[in-house]
Amino acid sequence: MELLYILLVLLVLTRVGAEVATRFGQPALAGELLAGIALGLVVARYHELFPVLSELRDNEVFVAITDLAIFFLMLYAGIELRPRELARGSLVSFGVAMGGFLLPLAGGFGFAWFYLPDSDLKLVQALFLGTALAITAVPVAVKILIDLDQLNTPTGETIVSAAIFDDVLSLVLLAVLLAVVQTGHFPDVPELLLLGGRILLFFAVTVVLGVFVIPRLSQWIGAARVAEFDLSAVLILALGYGFLAEQLGLHFILGAFMAGLFFNRTTLEKERFEQVKTQVSGINSGFLAPVFFASIGLHLDLEALGQIPVFVLLLIAVAFAGKLLGAGVIARLSGLSTRAAAAVGIAMSGRGAVELIIADIALRGGVFSQPDPPPPVVANLYSAVVVVAVTTTLVTPVLLRWVLGPGRDPSD
Repeated sequence: MELLYILLVLLVLTRVGAEVATRFGQPALAGELLAGIALGLVVARYHELFPVLSELRDNEVFVAITDLAIFFLMLYAGIELRPRELARGSLVSFGVAMGGFLLPLAGGFGFAWFYLPDSDLKLVQALFLGTALAITAVPVAVKILIDLDQLNTPTGETIVSAAIFDDVLSLVLLAVLLAVVQTGHFPDVPELLLLGGRILLFFAVTVVLGVFVIPRLSQWIGAARVAEFDLSAVLILALGYGFLAEQLGLHFILGAFMAGLFFNRTTLEKERFEQVKTQVSGINSGFLAPVFFASIGLHLDLEALGQIPVFVLLLIAVAFAGKLLGAGVIARLSGLSTRAAAAVGIAMSGRGAVELIIADIALRGGVFSQPDPPPPVVANLYSAVVVVAVTTTLVTPVLLRWVLGPGRDPSD
């Protein structure tokens, strides 16, 4: 089967890459990304020798596996974190999310408006670039914190909570972008209110079930005699929450995260909870996450660097500055130490697959088709955003490693 060949190649390369990165004192994620980038460059150069790998980005089964990887990353993040600690810092996290969302949005929009030529689609193109830079890839932030043993620290909790808020805000912005691409005009107030209502409904349902229903099921789950029933119960809950999120027009990662958050140490006895956490971590870190991050590296397209290098470098600078200033400064003003605030700003900078999804939506919607014929800066806009996504995802863990020490919270 082609899929077995694909997974074999990716797992071998990512495991080697992760081991090398770890031995050089860097997070495993950096090695996994570099492995994907190296493979992508080789396949692009010698595509006739690797016909299966050259068409990997269009392989629906492989895309489904990367979605499953995101699902398990967010599920593990929810299992590892504690709801009370997240709730306690939610006000700070919301402020960080707003700063890390609005400043990159304005920076990307303003940069595009200044740099791109006039056309009927200039407003849409500027909105697209602002949306792409406003995104924070929650799975990327989670994996980095796991690699650095920082997920369950106050700074790690602030980062994940802020990234979740950022993701919700991004859903609203993505809905606006989709409406503009499809209809040519901004959604009206009733449409935006409907989206806000769906978001509130999702959190209301998941929180009520998590607080009042799931704990009452713990005794029944604990009494089950089926092998690995605890893990099945977690997955059933996460799949149900994910399905609910998608039915309400949201992203399934919110469902996976919320399920893990409420399936905690009060649901199962300590030993069984730790066993489930270990099982989810093994599936995640040993199989799915390496494949996912390799897939991000495989998307790297260097054409924009050859055609519009100045634009790409400036765009990368705007992308990092927006998150560092928007999220980092707010974090510092909220009382975090300088080092912790820097860690927050850096961690929020990774875009990953979410930015690639937005770029693909814009490409399919014809956002880069005008002016006709499109000048190099417009024709290579998709490639430029892909470079930003891969670069921010690759550089973020390296920068965080300089700021954070493994297992040591910078707020101490």
